[in-house]
Amino acid sequence: MAAVLMGLGGYLPPKVVSNEDLSATLDTTNEWISTRTGIRQRRTVMDGLATGDLAVEAGAKALKSAGHSAVDAVVVATTSPDRLCPAVAPEVAERLGLGTVAAFDLTSACSGFVYGLATAAGLIASEAADTVLFIGAEAFTTLVNPADRTTAPIFGDGAGAVVLRRGEPEEPGALGPFDLGSDGSRADLLAIPAGGSRQRSANGGPGHDAVPAEDWYLRMMGRPLYQQAVERMTRSAETALKKAGWTVDDVDWFVGHQANVRIVRAVAEELAMPEERTAVNIDRVGNTLAASIPLLLNDLAADGTLRPGTRVLLSAFGAGLSWGSTVLEWPDLSVESVH
Repeated sequence: MAAVLMGLGGYLPPKVVSNEDLSATLDTTNEWISTRTGIRQRRTVMDGLATGDLAVEAGAKALKSAGHSAVDAVVVATTSPDRLCPAVAPEVAERLGLGTVAAFDLTSACSGFVYGLATAAGLIASEAADTVLFIGAEAFTTLVNPADRTTAPIFGDGAGAVVLRRGEPEEPGALGPFDLGSDGSRADLLAIPAGGSRQRSANGGPGHDAVPAEDWYLRMMGRPLYQQAVERMTRSAETALKKAGWTVDDVDWFVGHQANVRIVRAVAEELAMPEERTAVNIDRVGNTLAASIPLLLNDLAADGTLRPGTRVLLSAFGAGLSWGSTVLEWPDLSVESVH
């Protein structure tokens, strides 16, 4: 028994923010941003648009791709939910006309898509569901300090979704073995201090006035984070390949989380994966966290790069710290472009 990919969709909000746009308000330049991150533009939500809205759009496209109007469960991976409570997934399910199916959120930051695939596969393996709609959706630019030149240029908003069904391990689209891991001792390398139960206010009262304004935004320690990302993604990818009985030579495309083009290429180099088989779209969308990998898969499928039988290696790394990898042989899918 295996979870088999049968539908794929993505959605990007319409507002485009270029590096030149950011340079008008930040002490930075297009060259500085693009050289260090590989990003030239990103999409951001506008007033009135939230993570749930992006998830509904991507989910609808994935259902259309799958040719399904019903599933047994909905899982949404996000680190930027519409509200702290309740989860966004039940509302997404209702808006998609899926009724009272099981629905819940999952929070693993940039590793959310791989963790979510494993979770959805677990629902199928346990016979809790025959079909699962899994969505990675983020409006993370709302949690980034617009005055911070180290983080503001990196992130973008968007959503990517897949429909998975019960099938056989030998089928095209069957998700291969997973490797998942975490290291909570380094949680502060990438974190938003305020907003949770640990820091609602400085004096423990109900008010938020005493919390420093910067604590409501993301903090990132770039250099150690880069080192951890390269090491963890490389080891995780190697483990997933070994579990699947694959070598790097068996992989047609390496699809890594689009955190930073230098990280993706460094991991590919450590794996001895040629650059021409290393997928990148961060230049157009930025780091979209849990939406990153499905949006990249959508791009590759829509332009014909991913064809039936193509062997794909997925790997991600994010806050937590967390990381994960898996493999699959690409199935025959009908996919719409998100651009």
